[in-house]
Amino acid sequence: MQSLSGEGSSTLGLRNLGFGVGLRPQHFPYLMKNDDPLVDWFEIISENFMDNHGYARHVLQHIRSKRPVVMHGVSMNIGSTDPLNWTYLHKLKELADVVQPEWISDHLCWTGFAGVNTHDLLPLPLNEESLMHVAGRVREIQDFLRRPLIIENPSTYLEFSQSELSEWEFLALLVEQTNCGLLLDVNNVYVSAHNHSFDATEYVRGLPHQNIVQLHVAGPTGVGDCLIDTHDQPVPTDVWRLYKLAQELTGGVATLLEWDANIPDYPELVAELDKAKAVLAGEAIQDVPIHRQSDDTPVLSTPVVF
Repeated sequence: MQSLSGEGSSTLGLRNLGFGVGLRPQHFPYLMKNDDPLVDWFEIISENFMDNHGYARHVLQHIRSKRPVVMHGVSMNIGSTDPLNWTYLHKLKELADVVQPEWISDHLCWTGFAGVNTHDLLPLPLNEESLMHVAGRVREIQDFLRRPLIIENPSTYLEFSQSELSEWEFLALLVEQTNCGLLLDVNNVYVSAHNHSFDATEYVRGLPHQNIVQLHVAGPTGVGDCLIDTHDQPVPTDVWRLYKLAQELTGGVATLLEWDANIPDYPELVAELDKAKAVLAGEAIQDVPIHRQSDDTPVLSTPVVF
């Protein structure tokens, strides 16, 4: 794979790592057997390695010796009214001290209340009160971790009547107040735009592009009138179009392919990632429609190893 690592950077000074995939247990055998991982970098789910000092940590150390690694979390609970979970944050920092990631990211959401983790990424009211609350927590976490925190836009399936801002306006103001970085998940934008009937391109154009350090692409699933962010299908054509726009606006940032269920063999995963290079080169992409599923079929996808 031709690397674009090092080309371009955000105003945070974080470099373009090139093209990467999520490190998943299904691919451990391939990665331990083959010297060339075929990608420029890896993203780990932080929670999968915090308390895991066995074989998974051994694989991670092996991968880290070969490629840059980014830590991506799903339990920081940044939007919750609960106090910050300092036990969690200390474990996160301890892992970061070992891994030395290029950056640490999590989501604009809340994941639990009263100490209970829902293991879901839940939206919050997008208004001034929420902005002040989240900004204060982001600053506190950045001071503790001693590194910029990168915030990702979630996929959403409901909205609060108390919201006064669009999500892109909220994120722009959050960046202004905290100088955090942004992880723009273009699939999440596409999913939420469909579910809430807004313009996905307006969302992408409305962000502070100089603070975007990473992009996520993935394949969603259509269920009834809704799109679900399942990470279990090839990336559809419309998401690739949005991805290309985002790369043009940012000047080029790190690309990560997410795939968390129905996970293909590693070479097939890399082949899907290679489509990102083809898109940026202006090559025509085969038409890939949204995968659709019947209303009575359960939809479940999680990157967390329970």
